[in-house]
Amino acid sequence: MNHPELLSNSLSHEQLDTQVILQHVVNAWKQLQTQQPLVQCITNIVAANYAANILLAAGASPAMVDNPFEAESFTTISGALSINVGTPHTEQMQAMRISAQTAQRTDTPWVLDPVGYGAVLPWRTEMVNELLTYKPTVIRGNASEISTLAGDQNVESKGVDSTLKSADVYEHAKVLLEHCECVAISGESDYIISKEYNAVIQVNGGSHLQPKVTATGCALGALTAAYCAVTTPTIACIAAHVHFAIAGKLAFQKAQTVGSFNVAFLDHVHGLTDETIEQYGDVQVLT
Repeated sequence: MNHPELLSNSLSHEQLDTQVILQHVVNAWKQLQTQQPLVQCITNIVAANYAANILLAAGASPAMVDNPFEAESFTTISGALSINVGTPHTEQMQAMRISAQTAQRTDTPWVLDPVGYGAVLPWRTEMVNELLTYKPTVIRGNASEISTLAGDQNVESKGVDSTLKSADVYEHAKVLLEHCECVAISGESDYIISKEYNAVIQVNGGSHLQPKVTATGCALGALTAAYCAVTTPTIACIAAHVHFAIAGKLAFQKAQTVGSFNVAFLDHVHGLTDETIEQYGDVQVLT
């Protein structure tokens, strides 16, 4: 849960430039190491192990509590909640509803990852529509998911993979700010749409191999939730995406094949420092 003493991490409109943003990312990363927040992850079977390992490597404490019998009590003790609808089943859907309701009631920050949202998968799509009413702190997804969630009915489906570029979606996606504080769109570059600052922040870096590793996007949602537990939503979104972008960039310098890259990526998620953030962090304020 966000703490009042951390609100100093917020930026003023006058401070919204790249160097100040990166300094706030450094501060958020340090808070993550210090607090090691407990993050409840209701995620998919493909992503659970990988997301847990990413959170541990980054400095957070994951718990994959996704049943309806324990969901409410566990959400109340968690620093943040991550909900990912990638491979839903009936009991997990019930847990999502209970935990989202609880997070809204207890003011616990939570992240919604609407994997596969669209007409092809109506059951999960209806659940995502309901979850939006519980006001997620952040909505995070790939370009196709975010565009469809924002009302574009002309997106061609390719399962859970994106068929759009993130750069082509962020203007349209601003309508989703009526449901949340930030929208994060991952892709070749990532785009963070902030309600608080009425701004779009572009995060560059990473590697083309990241989409070749199963569940990197899902794990990014979980990491965003972890950062939401220690700082404000905009800084949390930027910090999580910068964290991944730097790890991907440095991992590719070491390994250019998928298996080796995966190991190097996890190492660099763990090995992030304030110096690497300052050296390799690449953000741009667009509006």
